[in-house]
Amino acid sequence: MTTNIEVATPKRTKDIIQKYGFSFKKSLGQNFLIDQNILRKIVSAAGLDKTKGALEIGPGIGALTQHLANEAARVTAIEIDDRLIPILGDIFADADNVHIEHGDVLKLNLSELMARQFAGLSGVSVVANLPYYVTTPILMKLLEEKLPLENIVVMIQKEVAERMAAKPGGKEYGSLSVAVQYYCEAELVCIVPHTVFIPQPNVDSAVIKLSVRKQPPVQVEDEAYFFRTVQACFAQRRKTLANNLTAYVGKANREQLGPLLASIGIDPSRRGETLSLQEFAALSRALIAAGF
Repeated sequence: MTTNIEVATPKRTKDIIQKYGFSFKKSLGQNFLIDQNILRKIVSAAGLDKTKGALEIGPGIGALTQHLANEAARVTAIEIDDRLIPILGDIFADADNVHIEHGDVLKLNLSELMARQFAGLSGVSVVANLPYYVTTPILMKLLEEKLPLENIVVMIQKEVAERMAAKPGGKEYGSLSVAVQYYCEAELVCIVPHTVFIPQPNVDSAVIKLSVRKQPPVQVEDEAYFFRTVQACFAQRRKTLANNLTAYVGKANREQLGPLLASIGIDPSRRGETLSLQEFAALSRALIAAGF
């Protein structure tokens, strides 16, 4: 098998599964995409060319890998399932720009891996169909480690993608929205029906493009404190900022919250879901200045 034969068709996928006696592991969230059009949209959103690299997480049997290899100078695909390593090795035996890395992305030193695999290239993007169960930990690792990435284009559960791209004021907007948008500009690329996978998941997916910011859009003194403040404001969504922050700073300091919030122009009766990134930054700075 070579990369000239399309992997992502129902027949080809079933043939590969049958040839290697592969069985899906629910615990790894394995769902193989069988729609060429969706794959083209994912790769197009990443803005790859022959001067750039692509880091893929969870390649499966290589449906997306194949499309990435046709567009990028170099593809490194990280696969945790040892049963898939020989399959990928066979499929990409003739592809000199594809490297399969066997390992758990959450445990790998990605800075070292990227330096080793993508030296000399003009940019690198993460492009992947991520397992639902581990989407957020993977994305937060990519962002918090401040890897030198241009874009992160991933297919994830539709409702999680909507939360990442949500604006203040809606029920989807939460601490995940703030965290992602602190590091990136988020854009929904397309909705992916559950019918274009083998096996079919129970819910629809979405492709989201996260353009990694060179600098955060707001200034914070302490990133860890900033994110703790955001999480505190969303601790109980139906509660007001005053109530959620009381639990954060302690009941003994409740009386100080009203004047503190007023000093930065935030009504204590508002809820966390109404605050912008700029307001969360101002709040965290004010709390630090007040000694909380």
